[in-house]
Amino acid sequence: MTAKPPRPALSSRNWLGKASAGLVLGFVLALGLAGLTYWAIGAGEGALSTKAQFTMWLMAPVWALVLSFCFLFRSGPRAWAVLGLACALVWLALFATGALA
Repeated sequence: MTAKPPRPALSSRNWLGKASAGLVLGFVLALGLAGLTYWAIGAGEGALSTKAQFTMWLMAPVWALVLSFCFLFRSGPRAWAVLGLACALVWLALFATGALA
């Protein structure tokens, strides 16, 4: 049985790629999750309703969490790939539920 090579340690290298993925795709992911939340709790009461305000204010902490955790990826391209896949899944769910119609 062959031993697996050790995984490289997390480092501050390639922080620009990780941070840009967190900024751009984190925003897209937060926007999609807010849309799914709005659809799940029952949309249609207007922009000033409590539900709409809740989903609006939900975006900032979600975006901040994604931006904070994006530095745990091993590389910038991996951050872009994983966050891009997460965004695609969330937005496909939005399309599938008809929340964008």
